[in-house]
Amino acid sequence: MNLTSRFNDWGDRHHPKILDILRMLLGLFLVIKGMIFFNNSAYLRYLIIDKGMIRQSPEIISAIIYYVSYIHVLGGGLIFLGLYTRLWALLQLPVVFAAVFFVNITSPYVNSELWLSILVLALLTLFLVIGSGPLSLDHLFSRIKGN
Repeated sequence: MNLTSRFNDWGDRHHPKILDILRMLLGLFLVIKGMIFFNNSAYLRYLIIDKGMIRQSPEIISAIIYYVSYIHVLGGGLIFLGLYTRLWALLQLPVVFAAVFFVNITSPYVNSELWLSILVLALLTLFLVIGSGPLSLDHLFSRIKGN
């Protein structure tokens, strides 16, 4: 048994169920946030352009808007289900990192979006490290594959 599988087995045995519920809530939050960005892409465009993050062509800005929206909806849904959680948490990190350090922190007043973005960044980092846990499709598929 190699080190990676021993680490995963230990993590599955010592993974509290509350972390799975927290992972599901994080995934649900990301899906909702992505849907908000889909429905109000002008607000996301404002965040990108007027906050001074990117001054590029409209095509690049549109690509970023679609990337952010799709990565939140698709990645949040798969994080909720616990399917490839580490991969989708990794793909979410640049978006949330930009939200924390380029969008929310530049605000002249302390707002709740900053703290929420910091919390999401911390949770994504946590699930990047610990994975999806026993209440996930990853765990179910690994048990089916093992039998």
